[in-house]
Amino acid sequence: MGAIPTISLLVFSAVLGALLLRFQGFSTLQRVRTTLRRGEIPAIEMFEGVVLLIAGVLFLIPGFVTDVLGFLCLIPGLRRRLIHWGIQHQIVTQASSVIPEQGQRQGPRIIEGEAWRIDDHNKDR
Repeated sequence: MGAIPTISLLVFSAVLGALLLRFQGFSTLQRVRTTLRRGEIPAIEMFEGVVLLIAGVLFLIPGFVTDVLGFLCLIPGLRRRLIHWGIQHQIVTQASSVIPEQGQRQGPRIIEGEAWRIDDHNKDR
């Protein structure tokens, strides 16, 4: 293919990816704001932000494979499926670690300590 066309194609794909990433980032930020206005936690949108960050890193790394992976991260439907898959698998592993072992105490955790107010401490002087 040649050096000049290869470099040109890499630069073009990086610039195109950066523009698409910027658009997707602003779109995700708008959805975060909308979700917060409704009083909900924008968990999925925050995970989308992480995937978009990964896509940005992939665009910075030179190479066609990383650019293709970056473009795949920019497809909203594929990105959401990836996030939901990750959440489902993480919840399953977390739920199994929350179940107490036999013989473990299930009551509240008590942490002992001392505390004093700075105002009370300065009155003695």
